[in-house]
Amino acid sequence: MLPVVTALTCFLCGKTYDHSLVQGLCECGRPLRVDHDIHPGTMSLAEVALRPPDMWRYREVMPDCEPITLGEGMTPLHEASVLGADWWIKDEGVNPTASFKARGMSAAVSMARKFGSRKVAVPSAGNAGGALAAYAAKAGIEAHVFMPRDTPRACIVECECHGAFVNLVDGLITDCANEIARRKDQEGWFDVSTLKEPYRIEGKKTMGYELFEQLGGLPDALVYPTGGGTGLIGMWKAFDEMERLGWIGRERPQMVSVQAEGCCPIPTAYTNGERFARMHENAQTVASGLRVPKAVGDFIMLDLIRVSGGTALTVSDNEMVACAREMAAQTGVFACPEGGATLAAAKTLLASHYFRETDKVVLFNTGSGVKYLEALSL
Repeated sequence: MLPVVTALTCFLCGKTYDHSLVQGLCECGRPLRVDHDIHPGTMSLAEVALRPPDMWRYREVMPDCEPITLGEGMTPLHEASVLGADWWIKDEGVNPTASFKARGMSAAVSMARKFGSRKVAVPSAGNAGGALAAYAAKAGIEAHVFMPRDTPRACIVECECHGAFVNLVDGLITDCANEIARRKDQEGWFDVSTLKEPYRIEGKKTMGYELFEQLGGLPDALVYPTGGGTGLIGMWKAFDEMERLGWIGRERPQMVSVQAEGCCPIPTAYTNGERFARMHENAQTVASGLRVPKAVGDFIMLDLIRVSGGTALTVSDNEMVACAREMAAQTGVFACPEGGATLAAAKTLLASHYFRETDKVVLFNTGSGVKYLEALSL
């Protein structure tokens, strides 16, 4: 069965848009959600299990396009009882381009090509730029990547090798985004910034479908390193879709967002009982993927964290690096600092009795440590 997309709907105000046209943000300035015609019988779990092991196996609930794929998805879920009694690690570092960003860019570039776009642009702290460059190269589309000047060198070289035009900016990822916003209309760029187009979420949500397949159900909690938030939001969307498919009921995992002490707009807003996060001034952290001082989807993350009974917390750079090294030494998963942050957070939550010893907890390692040698050498 082919996917049936019905509309694009604003996550905040509910305004709908024609999905057959190129759309960015809603006129209210907030992200759009891809709505599918989904009901029991739309997608059979038994049939999905027989399909190739990549994210496009969930074809009926994906964007309606010809996939640009490098084999992304169906990443391993490692049992990690050496870290916690019933803890697991979802290792996104084995994706093409060595991070979970491959999922979102596969979907976004596929749709950009469908719409006839010849140039795409993204602000990136590293992995998103590398993924966009790779998928744009596969699609024959010109890629423009704007990165903070202190982005890990491996990520810059990756983009250059894939033929992208790399622009190094003195500042943060928000400054990179501002530069794209200023120039995109004149340059004719399809802007694939986090949540500023609706399709990267569609790739990221497949992590939720995979968890369900691999575990034979949902975990009690998942711990996710949060920058722009597409992974967290995407998986929540997947759980909603699975309920409409009849795969699950109303149960949901506790959604736990982890950020760095030096850049923590989501935990701050969560603690203060606010629905929208404030800009985190002078953001600093060795985890480049967590150096996002303001996310356009902040309210979506905060809503789903609260509805799920989850929480948002911070860890220090020293803690995340130490735990990334521990994860590698104890499990064989060479984690990035962001992946280490999930282990540091889980330890804190277990010590505070937020997690019980019997809870099934999934930690997400969002990228390979190979691309973060400078940070992991501290």
